[in-house]
Amino acid sequence: MTERILVVDDEDIIRESLSFILRKEKYEVEEAANGKIAFEMLKESSYDLVITDLEMPVMKGIELLDEIRKINLQTNTIVITAYGSMETAIAALRSGASDYILKPVEFDELLIKVKKLFEVRDLHLENRILRRELQRDYDYTNIIGKSQAIAQIFDMIKAVADTDSTVLISGNSGTGKELVAKALHYNSKRSNKPFIALNCGAISENLIESELFGHKKGAFTGAISDKDGFIKAAEGGTLFLDEISEMPPQLQVKLLRAIQEKEYTPVGTTVSLPVNVRFIASTNRNLMEYVNQEKFREDLFYRLNVVDIHLPSLKEREGDISLLADFFLDKYRKQMNKNIKGISNDAMRALMNHEWKGEIRELENVIERAVIFCNEDFINVKNLPAQFQSDTEPSDYSPSGSLDESVKRFEKEIIIRALEANEFNKEKTADALQVGLSTLYRKMKELDIQI
Repeated sequence: MTERILVVDDEDIIRESLSFILRKEKYEVEEAANGKIAFEMLKESSYDLVITDLEMPVMKGIELLDEIRKINLQTNTIVITAYGSMETAIAALRSGASDYILKPVEFDELLIKVKKLFEVRDLHLENRILRRELQRDYDYTNIIGKSQAIAQIFDMIKAVADTDSTVLISGNSGTGKELVAKALHYNSKRSNKPFIALNCGAISENLIESELFGHKKGAFTGAISDKDGFIKAAEGGTLFLDEISEMPPQLQVKLLRAIQEKEYTPVGTTVSLPVNVRFIASTNRNLMEYVNQEKFREDLFYRLNVVDIHLPSLKEREGDISLLADFFLDKYRKQMNKNIKGISNDAMRALMNHEWKGEIRELENVIERAVIFCNEDFINVKNLPAQFQSDTEPSDYSPSGSLDESVKRFEKEIIIRALEANEFNKEKTADALQVGLSTLYRKMKELDIQI
């Protein structure tokens, strides 16, 4: 896209010379002989950059700058001023000018300034686009699932996202705790600031204090320079403390102070620094048991647990397994450029019957593997790992519970599969199962099918 530039100067030779040089650089250039003409042109059309003299008849450059700010804040401006009018140039910068250049104008210097302005603008635009993409990627409505259990998570994220309250996210490994933390951040007023994650279990006990709070040069052997910690890196944004249960006891006291008093002290100094971050923590442990066992401070537990979001296991949201499987299939067939249409009934049944000890992370890995090995239109059981083969073999069937419970499980699976096949249209599903719509609704309620 060619940038549009408006050159404003009452001196014909300066205006025409600038326009000529800029056009040689392939910019689209228009001219205005004074601020009033420029103002009328700006009302009719948009420009990426306005280069304007400050001292002009009818409307001075400073007045024009004020009008530009009212019309379009995205328009950059460069003011031209004489050496003896530096105070005016400074006033122009305070009024929103992007840069200034002195008379007599050095064309090379001007072109460098113009190029730099457009590069900075493009970078800001790219950052805004990336932030929008992140907000879209981590919008709570994009967390996959239609079960009642996951719907409650959506409600909690929506309610707490735009507050500064600390949040404790609990759940098994692989249930998506960091995804929820990012959803909280990117739907908050801090979304344009950093999201920093620290895995408390992945850093040695000797280093974690320095990593979290930073250190001063000479604080310990190997501290050859000052270093900012994760709290400083997350300034204005969100600090996500993953596996908080693994934090050493002596560090828990300092973390409590940072959360409660909004200040912290880097290692090797006595100077306290302010804290401006939102704290979100996660755990796959029962922290209350850790408190009872004196492995975790009770006061820190209650300070973190202002809002508790517990993520259900796949066992608690069986109806979401097929949705997640289809989501991961779509993700990996695009990545691998494979034309796989879907997952066969037998393969989906094996996925539904599997005990997902690794939760969603395990499911994603299984689907990625299946896409790699699938060379047909549909993923079949043979594309799944070996342990899934027995899930579809009748001879391996081992009854558990009463006959009534077994029948209910079978009914639930049949109804869920029928709903999926009919894109969750309940009228079509009832027709396919040859039951009345009211019967379908009753069965879904009895079997706790949340679609």
